[in-house]
Amino acid sequence: MSGEPMRQRNKSSLAIVSRNVFGAALMALGLAALAAGCAPRAPVQQVRVDGSSTVFPISERIAEAFQIRYGRRIRVPLGEAGTGGGFAKFCRGEADIVGASRPIEHDEMDACGAAGIGFIEVPIVFDGITVVTNKDNPVRTLTVDQLRRMWQPQTAGQEVTNWRDIDPSFPDLPLSLYGPGTASGTFDFFTKAIVGEEGASRTDFTPTEDDNVIVQGVSTSAGGLGYFGVAYYEANRDRLNAISIDNGAGPVDPTLANVGAGVYQPLARPLFIYVSAQALERPAVRQFALFFLAQVREEANAVGYVPLPEESYAVYADRIRNRTTGTVFNGEGAVGVTIAELKTRSLSSEPIVEEAPPAAAPAQ
Repeated sequence: MSGEPMRQRNKSSLAIVSRNVFGAALMALGLAALAAGCAPRAPVQQVRVDGSSTVFPISERIAEAFQIRYGRRIRVPLGEAGTGGGFAKFCRGEADIVGASRPIEHDEMDACGAAGIGFIEVPIVFDGITVVTNKDNPVRTLTVDQLRRMWQPQTAGQEVTNWRDIDPSFPDLPLSLYGPGTASGTFDFFTKAIVGEEGASRTDFTPTEDDNVIVQGVSTSAGGLGYFGVAYYEANRDRLNAISIDNGAGPVDPTLANVGAGVYQPLARPLFIYVSAQALERPAVRQFALFFLAQVREEANAVGYVPLPEESYAVYADRIRNRTTGTVFNGEGAVGVTIAELKTRSLSSEPIVEEAPPAAAPAQ
C-alpha cells in the first residue's frame, strides 16, 4: 500500500487544524475588542473656573494650552460672572477656581467659612486700570479729582453731564460713561481708588460685564469715557485713547513699565486666582492650578499684564501643594499696593474685625 494517500490525509488534517486554530484566534480577538468597547470609560473630569472678566483672557489662554495637553480626560469650562459673581459661586461650591480683580472681602470670607470652603489666595499678575476716551477727544490727562467728580454719586443741581462741567477748556461734549457692572471687582477697585468708597458711584452710566461693550460704546460716542484693564486697551488702542492719570505728582501713562514700577497710582492692582482647598483633593484641580502657575508668566506677557517675580510663583505654587489657606489683605482692598510690597505681606485666615466699643453702663 502506497504511503502517498496517508501523506495527503495528514496534510488535509493539518490544514483543517490550522484553519480551526486561526478561526479561534480571530474569534478570541473579536471578543476581546468587543469587551474593550463595552468596558466603561473613565469619566471626564472637570475643573470649573469662573470670575473676573479682567482675568478671563489669561485664564482662557492657559485653559486652552492645558486642554491641548490633557483635554481628552480633563475639561476646563470657563465662566465670566465677574469677581463678585465668581466668589458667590465659589463659596457655594459651584466653582473650583475663581479669577478675581480684587482681594476676597469680609462677607465673601464669611460665606466661604459658613460653607466649609477654604480658599487659597494666589496673586498672578499686576494690572493697571486704564481710563479710555473716544479717539477724537483731545483730552489726554485727567486728575484723580476730575475723575472723582465724573464718577461720584451726583448731587441734584450739580450734575456733571458735559466735559466742560469738569474744565471750561475741555470740549463741549455730552459726557457718556461706560464701566464694569456692580458685580465686577474692577468696579469695586475703581470706586474705592477714585471716589474713596467701594461701590460709591453715580448710576446713570452704562454698566456691563463685557469689556467689549465698553470698547464699542466709547469708540462710537464722541464724549465717551470708560475704564477696564490695560490688556483690553492694548487690544483696542487703534480705536481708543488712554488717559494719563495725575495723582498729584504729574501725569503718568498707563503703561506696563509704570505699573511694574509702582508709579501708576492709584489704579495699579494685583489680579488673583482663588483655589478651593477642598477642590484640590481632586487631582485634576491640583494639576490645573499648578499648570496655571507654570504658564502664567509667559501668558502675562502675551496678554499684556505685568508678571510677578519668578520667586513669587514658587511661593504660590507651594501654597497650592500644601493647601495653605488665607489672605494677605484681611478682607480689605488692594489700593496702593505694589509688587514689592505684596511680597512682604503675611497670610491671615481671618478678617481683621475692629474691636467693638465697650457697652454703656445700664441706667440706674
